[in-house]
Amino acid sequence: MTIDLLGFPEITWENYPAVGRSFGNFLSGLWATACGVLDVPHSPAAQSTQLVGSLLPAWSSEVIGVTPARQSYVSDDGFPAELSVNWSGRHPELRILFDSLGDPWTFPDEPDGSVADIFGPAPVWHAIAWRPPARVVLKTYYGLYEWPAPQRPAAVGEAMARLGLAEAWADARRRVEAAGGEREVEFFAVDLRGVRDARVKIYYRNHDAGLAEVSRLAAVAGNHNATAADAAYRVLTGERAKAGRAALTCLAFRAGGRSAAESTTYLRLPTLTTSDRQAVDRTSTLLLREGVDPRRFRALAAALTPTPLPDSTGLLELVSFRAAGRRADITTYFRFPVY
Repeated sequence: MTIDLLGFPEITWENYPAVGRSFGNFLSGLWATACGVLDVPHSPAAQSTQLVGSLLPAWSSEVIGVTPARQSYVSDDGFPAELSVNWSGRHPELRILFDSLGDPWTFPDEPDGSVADIFGPAPVWHAIAWRPPARVVLKTYYGLYEWPAPQRPAAVGEAMARLGLAEAWADARRRVEAAGGEREVEFFAVDLRGVRDARVKIYYRNHDAGLAEVSRLAAVAGNHNATAADAAYRVLTGERAKAGRAALTCLAFRAGGRSAAESTTYLRLPTLTTSDRQAVDRTSTLLLREGVDPRRFRALAAALTPTPLPDSTGLLELVSFRAAGRRADITTYFRFPVY
């Protein structure tokens, strides 16, 4: 084991899995490891690691056991957090998403025009995103996956009306219904106050969708390059026509807009590949096509896996692609087989 930023151990094969460590120590170690692989200078990396630790919910002080004390929907095995990296721009953006697990806790800021009361007891997730040298961006996700599916659009409609986006939601909902296929609203998400041009996002979980259906849904957004998106999907699926299990579509809305501004498609790589090695290879190919040197991505995947990539599956759970005018808008989502 090696000790890195602020005394947090780097995640290595020798100290993985995480059983017996606190959630906060383990997740801060993941963040510190990612900062090291992504060549973040020591001082901002240490500061961001400390900030992440301070923003984790109360359960972060609990010790990780062999089974989850409280089951989370974040991961298939119940672990309540994931790490992700967006590769667009000069510096990659590092993110951590986590389930509040019902603990009474909030970020320092509240969403512009609070909608929390609309979603009541729905599970709440939070995310911390940081692209050095900019400041941290905070996000909140209201999980509607436990609600009866017919009840979800009404709650989303009320929230969108409160945020001044009723017209945009009506347009998007009409276009989504015209796209065909079966899907359900799974999350309603808001960027927190203080972020310029903050977004509101609605996530759909698609059921047994093909790439053609996923493409039609992505085209609901006004700013969408279908040709670029379709080519990206094909790389990730290995030229298959199916989108894999439960592909996700996120429609993003911005203040003053009359329709969805952007769309992001998320493909589940374990349902499209035979191993994390194949998933990493396909994602590397896509990054290279988009002008990003994939070596840091490959190094990060190798640093985060507890077993060699050819023997692993599910570490690289999701890869998303957004074709909205920004090159290489690809995000890789890592899940950890703690349990």
